[in-house]
Amino acid sequence: MRLRLATWNINSARLRAEQVARFLAEQSPDVLCLQEIKCRDGEFPKAAFEAAGYPHMRIAGQKGSHGVAILSRLPLEDAPDLDLCREGHARSVGARVLGVEVQNFYIPAGGDIPDPEANPKFAHKLDFLARLTAEARRRDPAAPLVITGDLNVAPGEFDVWSHRQMLRVVSHTPVEIEAMAALREAGDFTDLVRAATPEPQKLFSWWSYRAADFRASNRGLRLDHIWISPGLKPAALSGGAQARVHDDVRAWERPSDHAPVSADFRL
Repeated sequence: MRLRLATWNINSARLRAEQVARFLAEQSPDVLCLQEIKCRDGEFPKAAFEAAGYPHMRIAGQKGSHGVAILSRLPLEDAPDLDLCREGHARSVGARVLGVEVQNFYIPAGGDIPDPEANPKFAHKLDFLARLTAEARRRDPAAPLVITGDLNVAPGEFDVWSHRQMLRVVSHTPVEIEAMAALREAGDFTDLVRAATPEPQKLFSWWSYRAADFRASNRGLRLDHIWISPGLKPAALSGGAQARVHDDVRAWERPSDHAPVSADFRL
């Protein structure tokens, strides 16, 4: 059977519940991972998503900021709770669906100064990535695992609008690129979106609200990812990777600054 998984930093689940329902109707993902839901568990718009046909949920909410959730039209089973955030933020939630473990992350953005000594937010980001890397090393690579969400790093030269200029900007600095490479190596992960759309094609999933026309300026970053363990390669890569950025959603009225990303598996 086909399992379609999508991820989307929604930048407020309550504000954009109708957009989530529209995306669910148009793209029919079986599982949708949301980041930056910006509400507590009890404030999450469950009824809207149940009405859309997604009654199974895992929610890790937080007042005012952060927060992550998983919506599914298929039954969800428990997965390990990963305590990776030293600040205690609601930045991860996991579940199993059809035997596949899905871990959904909202990794800290890291502030504006790419110096862990001068900027505690950047130090927090690097610490989160290091803890996730250590977790990946402990895992059995044969076990089916998806690491997904807003990882807040554009890891490749063609994942940013200007590699040269962005090397000095948080999200694409050398230390972040190295941390992502270490994470990928630790789990022998495959980046499904890049497997489907190889370099040197530029590919973005985030565009700043500052641009009046995001397509015209196209100063984007690829911050949203779907990575898989070796145990899922047959399901994801047989017949070629099917993964994409839904950049058309970024053009909807009052959008999130992130576009959804999806991938298909053949289980």
